Amino acid sequence: MKAAVFHEPNKPLSIEEVETPKIEPNEILVKIAACGVCNTDLHYIEHGVPTFKKPPMILGHEPSGIVEEAGTDVKDFKAGDRVLIPPVFSCGYCVNCRLGRENICLNMVMLGNHIDGAYAEYTKAPAKDCQHLPEDLPLEESSIIADAISTPFHAVKNRAKVQPGDSVVVFGCGGVGINVVQVAAAAGGSVIAVDIVDKKLEMAKKLGAQSTINASGKEDKALLKEIRALTGGGADIAIEAIGNPKTIELASSSVKAGGLHCQIGYTHHSVSLNAGRLMFREIEIKGSLGCRPVDYPKIIEMVRTGKIQLEPVVTHKFKLDDINDAFDLMRKGESLRSIVMP
Repeated sequence: MKAAVFHEPNKPLSIEEVETPKIEPNEILVKIAACGVCNTDLHYIEHGVPTFKKPPMILGHEPSGIVEEAGTDVKDFKAGDRVLIPPVFSCGYCVNCRLGRENICLNMVMLGNHIDGAYAEYTKAPAKDCQHLPEDLPLEESSIIADAISTPFHAVKNRAKVQPGDSVVVFGCGGVGINVVQVAAAAGGSVIAVDIVDKKLEMAKKLGAQSTINASGKEDKALLKEIRALTGGGADIAIEAIGNPKTIELASSSVKAGGLHCQIGYTHHSVSLNAGRLMFREIEIKGSLGCRPVDYPKIIEMVRTGKIQLEPVVTHKFKLDDINDAFDLMRKGESLRSIVMP
């Protein structure tokens, strides 16, 4: 089969012929329809973040496709079924899995990190972790449900616990942040979207943001003053979806006394926060990683009924041969979510 292979940092992915995966009795082999291009992969390619499996390996953790073959022990899938593969597979028996927090499984295996991923014509996955996709959802665009939609859903619903009427300021309207905006709006939040790109803010407005702020050239104090004016003294909830130390600090400073800062964006850099402010104002800080398996059917139903939109945020499509062009577009900040179609 054809695959985009990651050999070493700061090198383009290489299009190569590799062996098609062989499935175990509990696995399914999936012919990939599309795989989302995620900033996580860019961290591996050029930011020095190591993969658990040493290269050469296949990246890609946001796929949808058609079941090509089902293992002998698989009961819920058969050849021809439409399927969504989540980024992370859980063990099912560690303490976190038994508490219903499989997204932070102590033995997690991530597609395109611990094992070969889905920038390829085929990939395999444990059947227990996969989700059926309804016939009335677009197969290619549905790939982004796996991560770009599910990660914001978990952050909004389970970590930030957004309630109708909550003021929610979202820092960053990229591939994840734009979906934080639309999921928070669907949950009833009054959303303020903050970014430095007008086109992204225009999309945020279309997806439910009540207000938008272009932070380009604004001093920190002026930005925080604007947020406080819009929220009557500070947001109930701030969600940072960039992973920039400066915006993490700003997010923490933008919430009211008793407010909550939810962190989705990843950074390997240290961040300075005002501990006195956190203490005196009883500000909560929560991290958010991925999504629990139990939530995927709810997300899929929200997409099916139009409460969450896919097609507006899938801004570019590429053939597998052109995958490096997709990453170039991401580097320029010109895409929300690109998908690659083998």
